[in-house]
Amino acid sequence: MGNHSLLNEFILLGIPQTEGLETVLLVIFSSIYLFTLLGNLLIFTAIISSSTLHTPMYFFLGLLSVFDMLFPSVTCPKMLFYLSGLSRAISYKGCAAQLFFYHLLGSTEGCLYSVMAYDRYVAICHPLRYMLIMKPAVCVSLVTVAVLVGCVHATTLTSFTFQLTYCGPNQVDHFFCDIPAVLPLACTDSSLAQRVGSINVGLLALMLLFSVCVSYTHIGIAILRIRSAEGRQKAFSTCSAHLTAILCAYGPVIIIYLQRTPNPLLGAVVQILNNIVSPMLNSLIYSLRNKEVKRSLKKMFRNVFIVQE
Repeated sequence: MGNHSLLNEFILLGIPQTEGLETVLLVIFSSIYLFTLLGNLLIFTAIISSSTLHTPMYFFLGLLSVFDMLFPSVTCPKMLFYLSGLSRAISYKGCAAQLFFYHLLGSTEGCLYSVMAYDRYVAICHPLRYMLIMKPAVCVSLVTVAVLVGCVHATTLTSFTFQLTYCGPNQVDHFFCDIPAVLPLACTDSSLAQRVGSINVGLLALMLLFSVCVSYTHIGIAILRIRSAEGRQKAFSTCSAHLTAILCAYGPVIIIYLQRTPNPLLGAVVQILNNIVSPMLNSLIYSLRNKEVKRSLKKMFRNVFIVQE
């Protein structure tokens, strides 16, 4: 990458129109970030420690908790670092790494949502064959494909972005290195990279969203065929949390990457929702709306208190 740039570092300007609010933002974002890490760690621990949760559904939920800890960790630590009054500089390679891991984890998590939708489809539409279809080897294969798709996606975007020459200015009008904020700093024509980024992100998001819609269309039809109200309620409750999390994840992506003229303030607000708030909401959604997870958490805390006594 060094052969394509005369810059050694970039300067992150942070969230637009927030001058003088650094201390307030530091307290808010650090609290949300810590809550996100703690909440998802508790869900992951509950799934690992409870034998009743060792099923495909909770295997994917445990992985989602891991991604919800890693995803905000790509951008939050650096943002909290400069909000506390320290340097806003990020090295050229650090900027490239931030962009790569942001899209790697984000796209892999998007694929995981589609896998979870398929898992719910099999569980509700083919309950008698569920464990046969979703056997451990299949689950691992689906996750492996999701990671590979994320790797190809992130490598493509990072390569097209950082094959351009960056010779100054070096001020990134954002709180982390992302395509819409970095490309305007290129000294060479960035139109191809812009098109590749928009098409790549747009197509992947639409394909994954389409796969989710197909799964939930079949699920909806199957739920309507259930005769008892209790059965319909139980089937719906297992899917509502997942649908809520999907809406929180795909909404920001569509707004950010498919707008023709990037708005720095709008982009920052939406990215904050996507990077920081959504991973926190996932832990709340799946812990508060899932009886099995709540039961496992209560049992885990009860055992901890018994050991301490």
